[in-house]
Amino acid sequence: MKQLARRFLTAVGFLTRIPVPWEMQAGPEALGASAVFFPAVGLLIGAGAVVLNHICSRRLPHDAVVIIILVFFVVITGGLHEDALADAADGFGGGWEKQQVLKIMRDSRIGSFGALAIALGLLARFVFMANLPVGQLDSYLVAGQVTSRWTALPLAFFLSPARNPGDGQGTLVAQKITAVSLVIGTIFTAGVAGVVLGIKAVWILGAVFAVTAASGVYYQRRIRGVTGDCLGATNQITEVAVYLTGLVLR
Repeated sequence: MKQLARRFLTAVGFLTRIPVPWEMQAGPEALGASAVFFPAVGLLIGAGAVVLNHICSRRLPHDAVVIIILVFFVVITGGLHEDALADAADGFGGGWEKQQVLKIMRDSRIGSFGALAIALGLLARFVFMANLPVGQLDSYLVAGQVTSRWTALPLAFFLSPARNPGDGQGTLVAQKITAVSLVIGTIFTAGVAGVVLGIKAVWILGAVFAVTAASGVYYQRRIRGVTGDCLGATNQITEVAVYLTGLVLR
């Protein structure tokens, strides 16, 4: 039980800016084993967004509440996934062969593709969330955060690291996910989606699976594996897909 708690705190410390004492974490080498808790961290973030929604909606218009929630997502994660999306967009948009793509991803400077990806990602989330039925926003906030974190599990399970061992955070997760972790994470994710969305969860999960599979095929074709930036980029795209699917289903 103590080891599970340490792995959960490792996942929290990796995916968020929530202060977690280093001595309470399992350490970077255990990040792959901790990935099973990624959807649970998504649930924690989604719950925070729900609380924020209920507090702010008493005084503010819906659009303003959505902006505050988006700011919360960026602050609580330190922009981790937005940064990954930008790096991936720059890499795949500006590079042709594998090493060129990986080199551009590693560059700390943001390029035009990265800037566009962040801007369009935030805009898409704002528009889709703002147009979801007010009474259903809580459900989609939770579903979006949980399912988007789940995508790292199958991608890291099926794809090998695109970089050399020890070169980047992706190597700490890729092919270090066990089948048991994948199954448990999938059951947890599907269960949460089913509870908050009911029958609509079938369509939402279908969209999530489609985005994840398409991303995996693309990464394998372009760089013959996956990086941490790839995982973060799919996270962002999946979250957008969840809100868009919810908008179609309303």
